[in-house]
Amino acid sequence: MKSTGTKAAASKAPPPTRPSRRKQRPGRPAAGEKAPASTKQSTADWKPDNFQVPPEEGKTRFHDLPLPTEIMHAVADLKFAYCTPVQALCLPPALQGRDVAGRAQTGTGKTAAFLITALAQFIKKPVAGARKPGAPRMLVIAPTRELVIQINNDAQALGHYSNCSAMAVYGGMDYAKQQQQLREPCDIPVATPGRLLDFRDSRVVNLRHVEILVIDEADRMLDMGFIPDVRKIVYSLPDKDRRQTMLFSATLSPEVMRLAERWMNDPIKLEVEAEQVTLDLINQRIFSVSARSKLAVLKNIAEQEDAKRILVFCNRRDAVDRVARQLRDYGVECDALSGDVPQRQRLKILERFRAGETKVLVATDVAGRGIHVDSITHVVNYDLPEEAQDYVHRIGRTGRAGAKGTAISFACEAGSFNMMAIEEYIGRSLPYEQPPEAWLHLPPRPGGGETAGAEPQRRARRPAGRSRPSSGGRRTGSRAGGRSGGPHRSSRPRR
Repeated sequence: MKSTGTKAAASKAPPPTRPSRRKQRPGRPAAGEKAPASTKQSTADWKPDNFQVPPEEGKTRFHDLPLPTEIMHAVADLKFAYCTPVQALCLPPALQGRDVAGRAQTGTGKTAAFLITALAQFIKKPVAGARKPGAPRMLVIAPTRELVIQINNDAQALGHYSNCSAMAVYGGMDYAKQQQQLREPCDIPVATPGRLLDFRDSRVVNLRHVEILVIDEADRMLDMGFIPDVRKIVYSLPDKDRRQTMLFSATLSPEVMRLAERWMNDPIKLEVEAEQVTLDLINQRIFSVSARSKLAVLKNIAEQEDAKRILVFCNRRDAVDRVARQLRDYGVECDALSGDVPQRQRLKILERFRAGETKVLVATDVAGRGIHVDSITHVVNYDLPEEAQDYVHRIGRTGRAGAKGTAISFACEAGSFNMMAIEEYIGRSLPYEQPPEAWLHLPPRPGGGETAGAEPQRRARRPAGRSRPSSGGRRTGSRAGGRSGGPHRSSRPRR
């Protein structure tokens, strides 16, 4: 797949960078790079028979679907043998052009489902004549910048042997550079709502030629207040009976379904049970632990041999910074990711985590929403989420791509009150256990000084009547990934 913007960047020599230890998947170009011509030419010699996958009862092979050779070659490179449940349900009707409203959690393979659908249609029906700049054939809208980047990377991988192009459009980065990239022909922009509206208002992008619309994580769009902006984007597209629309959400709530009815044409409703993600592949453990012992237990978890890559969730930005700092004081390789981190720094932090250079990443819910790393071995709820569905979103970061994962939650004096709602939401009781006695106490801090304690007791319990803190869960504005940072025609800040 071609990635837009390479011509504009060619005149500038890139600054020297430290070699990354990240392993590149076969056939997958790095984000923003064009695939080598020699690799693309090899598709002519490649046949689906080169990728042997035996039939298995109850499973759908990609061979069983009417996919072009270019897609099958990329699927083989990525070692996708059998469809995930959401792919097996979504791909047959979607490849026929039907609208789809799907309930699917993170890590179920929904991104590949809608990308394969679009790429297959574009390969079979290429545009005749010269392409118009800024007139995409597909539009993907996502709530956070990190998720936009991940979907764009997946588009690069799956479209590696096609002539389709994709780019990520989001706020917090160089507006002029993205504007220049959009002036080149681009098949698939993956965008946050605010930045896309800026380009629409300035007539850099023309959405009247979009053939396929994808709205990913629609429930989060609602939660984060993006629906007014999404509505403006939808009204800039061809009518719903002249485009294909796919909507995915962790929950198909009445509010989400009302959007589906308004924006979609007789959609097929698909549901993949949350239990497939939360129960089958993830070992869930609940540690009964005091607030003052949580840091000690987390440090000991990080020192276990099987804990290769750990994602830790806190409810507040100040807690994220404090926990990360205290772990570093004890020699644990750790980074913090919250809404206060500038975008360029966020990307560097995520890349270090993906490459295995950082063992522990501490994040808030919104910041962690865009973390899509297949090899996370442990998720730790340092603070239990205040909403039950966020528990599923969090632990869904492990146990991905068929791998086993471990989710450990700390039920302290305040957080344990949230467990009843979580257990009701996932439909089962979770066993409580005591961590080993040796894990409950911190050694003296290296280099002297007092032993680091856990979060201050004054913060252990939220005062009665106090509203939900904005920094730990749902946020609006640029730090949640929506505000573009580009020029606006009105004084109202965009999400």
